[in-house]
Amino acid sequence: MNKEMLNLGNNRSIIRELFEFSKTQKSILGAENVFDFSIGNPSVEPNQCVKELILDLLKENDQCQIHGYTSAQGDIEVRDAIAKDLNNRYKTNYDSSMVYMTCGAAASLCITFRAIVESNEDEILAIAPYFTEYKVFVSSTGAKFKVVPADLKNFQINIEEVEKLINKNTKGIIINSPNNPSGVIYSKENLEKLSTLLLAKEKEFNHPIYIICDEPYREIAYDGIEVPHIPSIYHNTIICYSYSKSLSLPGERIGYILTPNTMDDYKNVYAACLGAGRAYGYVCAPSLFQKVIAKCADKTSDMEAYKENRDLLYNGLTKLGYECVYPQGAFYLFMKSPEDDSFKFMEKAKKYNIVLVPSDSFGVKGYVRIAYCISKDTIINSMPQFKKLMEEYRK
Repeated sequence: MNKEMLNLGNNRSIIRELFEFSKTQKSILGAENVFDFSIGNPSVEPNQCVKELILDLLKENDQCQIHGYTSAQGDIEVRDAIAKDLNNRYKTNYDSSMVYMTCGAAASLCITFRAIVESNEDEILAIAPYFTEYKVFVSSTGAKFKVVPADLKNFQINIEEVEKLINKNTKGIIINSPNNPSGVIYSKENLEKLSTLLLAKEKEFNHPIYIICDEPYREIAYDGIEVPHIPSIYHNTIICYSYSKSLSLPGERIGYILTPNTMDDYKNVYAACLGAGRAYGYVCAPSLFQKVIAKCADKTSDMEAYKENRDLLYNGLTKLGYECVYPQGAFYLFMKSPEDDSFKFMEKAKKYNIVLVPSDSFGVKGYVRIAYCISKDTIINSMPQFKKLMEEYRK
């Protein structure tokens, strides 16, 4: 068997390991006594249109049609609806021929990397901190995964470090904003600087350098902060999207790839994505939820609960003396560990039934990620435990 795949199967991501640990602890201690901040599982209900539409669809007579195969790239109805929604939001001119339905953002990313990587000399850059599975997705194509060191002051894109790493083998750079795990939104100014650099490097190396834009948290932004539409800033941008967070549908695995008409040779990039999806066997995203998205593409769940949780958590932890990155979006808080070894901090937190994700696998040392897409009561009830944990360090 493939030893690399065996290793991946026997060693799950740290997030999944902690998620399973939390479930075990809850069965022993009771769910109310375990403060599980491990996984980004939405805690707000899907928009009402989702439930209503599913019930209506299941009442229809032709159930074979409801649950049957769609076109490989997705039903024209859903692709039209997505293009229309994007055009309304961003004043663009997209159409269904640029949209490819997928089984969520993970599938979108895997397909995109497979579509653009040509050889094991190719390199994909990721900006630290980054989602842990990017390395797995990129490495599976044979490409080299390179990490842009974090800007630990502002957690924006470190343009100087990008310039040091970029070379003739660079095929793309992954952008995730709002960011998992920091909660930071990359500013328009920061993205424009990156665009200027990439345009110069495209000219120097005489080939496209793609931004692969992973944006499942696009609609979760606070305090009136704008999430820039990156294809409007940089032409060679591929969008990988999921409705897991915006519509609270993580288990349904529905998303899309957008190859905008602003790209060089966008029709062939789209065709390469279709080919990569075919090669992986990712043909025909879930039919029922394509039909749901066709009617709910312009809807979101109620994101106000996440803002309330953000404020409770950030204000509570900083009052206790913890140093935290202020989240502008998504539903994660990046907190500095009171000691350099975040794994040791994670283990000490477990003594107080607090489950946190150490930052090493996100490409940054000395932090933990706290997912606050949980009940408000869990955050409130966790504060005395966080206080005891801080007191242990102060002693």
